[in-house]
Amino acid sequence: MSLAGTVLKRSFSSSASRAAIKHVTVIGGGLMGSGIAQVAAQTGHDVTMVDMSEDILAKSTAHIEKSLTRVVKKKYKDDAEAGEKFLKETMARLSTNTDANNAAQKTDLVIEAIVENLDVKQKLFSGLDKAAPQHTIFASNTSSLPIKDIAKSTSRADRFGGLHFFNPVPIMKLVEVVRMPETSDATLQSLVDFIQSLGKTIVAAKDTPGFIVNRLLVPYIMEAVRLLERGDASARDIDVAMKHGAGYIIGPIELADYVGLDTCKFIIDGWHTNMPENALFNPSPILDHMVSEGKLGIKSGEGFYKYDNK
Repeated sequence: MSLAGTVLKRSFSSSASRAAIKHVTVIGGGLMGSGIAQVAAQTGHDVTMVDMSEDILAKSTAHIEKSLTRVVKKKYKDDAEAGEKFLKETMARLSTNTDANNAAQKTDLVIEAIVENLDVKQKLFSGLDKAAPQHTIFASNTSSLPIKDIAKSTSRADRFGGLHFFNPVPIMKLVEVVRMPETSDATLQSLVDFIQSLGKTIVAAKDTPGFIVNRLLVPYIMEAVRLLERGDASARDIDVAMKHGAGYIIGPIELADYVGLDTCKFIIDGWHTNMPENALFNPSPILDHMVSEGKLGIKSGEGFYKYDNK
């Protein structure tokens, strides 16, 4: 077995002795970022959440508190005092900042959860690289961009990896821990230890397009869209077939609306640009048309289905 394989095997079975990640800086206060900040804070980590404005951060903080209130009602339904203590202590571990470089000056781990734009991510990490201490590990929550392309904007490729959480973060158990060839064994172990401390299920993924889940999921969604595009079946029949015939809890067309048709298009377009010879990554005319009309799925009120967002 290779050294990398040995480290992965050890990482998933035990926790080696090393400096624990105590402070986490989460860049991005959207649904993903606030979700990551919440689970880190509620598992005993000090967390700084960063976004562009105090208004965004105030809304994100309120969202976290509301989410934690639901946790309290479920977990502490028979002990109101313990629930109140849990909520108060968790919120006390959460702070906010509008300056990413300032927030990174005293942190053990930076997790980026911003827009899926390589240039924007590279610019962010280039600045963070100069501001953060040498021991600080960088991680991206990207779902489609190569980690190596993001990391090349820094001087710490050995302390860089991917932590791909799934939405909604407080509920979804899985995290893909992504390793580049340059990622050190110590960094990999620290990332695994951190995710284990959150109580999440870990899978190891190499820095390949879509890692594991999206590499399988996005082509599956796109094949369903192509079925619809060719007129081979209706959206409803495709979804019903996969739910009742394959045992899935949600059909692929419904899932596309949930993920966001713009997100699906962004991912498949990027993969097609980099690997045009792979037919699974071909763009979809119907998807392109719907996105151009602003029909993005649940978040816009209409995608392949119509939704009452109220």
